Amino acid sequence: MTTWTGVFPAVTTKLHKDESVDLAATQASIDRLITSGVSGVIVLPMLGENASLTAMEREKVILAAKEAVAGRVPLLSGLAHVGMSDALASARHYEKLGAQGLMAFPSIAYKSDPRETAQWYRTLGTGCGLPIMIYNNPIAYGVDVTPAILNEIADVETIVCIKEETGDIRRVTDLYNECGDRFSVFCGVDDLLLESAALGVTGWVSGMTNAWPAECVKLFNLCKAGKFAEALELYRVLTPAFHLDTDVKLVQYIKLAEMVTYGAPEWVRAPRLPLIGEERARVLAVIENTVAALKAHGTH
Repeated sequence: MTTWTGVFPAVTTKLHKDESVDLAATQASIDRLITSGVSGVIVLPMLGENASLTAMEREKVILAAKEAVAGRVPLLSGLAHVGMSDALASARHYEKLGAQGLMAFPSIAYKSDPRETAQWYRTLGTGCGLPIMIYNNPIAYGVDVTPAILNEIADVETIVCIKEETGDIRRVTDLYNECGDRFSVFCGVDDLLLESAALGVTGWVSGMTNAWPAECVKLFNLCKAGKFAEALELYRVLTPAFHLDTDVKLVQYIKLAEMVTYGAPEWVRAPRLPLIGEERARVLAVIENTVAALKAHGTH
């Protein structure tokens, strides 16, 4: 059974000003992440504007990512669809394109009940060959994959991991108490990383790692080594920026952070629009203050 551990950034999809996909910039960002020490990459997550891309664009992103990754770390793709037939077709297609795993959303247009949610993931897990990370974000999608649901589908061997993004830190312990070590548990909220690591998560699906990969990898490794006093200092430096990962405009905020830290394009696709005015100034101040604080801390 596949086991994933470590920092898996949810990679932003780089765009040109005209909103077309910038494959070269996307590949460059993936290479930067890998050379900075991440353990895997996830393309086409929500942060990667999955739902705003066409099927052809998603295919091109996966192919470009496969080329950039070049076998160095696991390559996962987000899988976000309304209906099961489309989800299964994409899952099988993504496997042929070279994806090595899926971060699978529930149906993105229907708030399924627990029975329906379990069946969704059971059908997906038995219908494709790739290992699956369940994307559990009830705040955004209204569907909570509870420990009870996970226990119900524990016999589906392709379901190997859950990205825990309820925002309730108690859920981590509940998952381990209910399911044991059957599933890898990944922190899915940047500003709950240290707390989640203390409770035993084995990985982190991170947004702000796009901007500060080396620093985020260092933070995770300190936590996993039990060096929490040292980790806490770095965590406090990064947390103001991590808070940006929890906003509805996280795509714009994280892309702006990438632009500041290494010059990546910050363009987004409608209905999202680039930041302007007071909001841009406020977010930019958080990012620039983090850059300065990391430098003072000796990690930037």
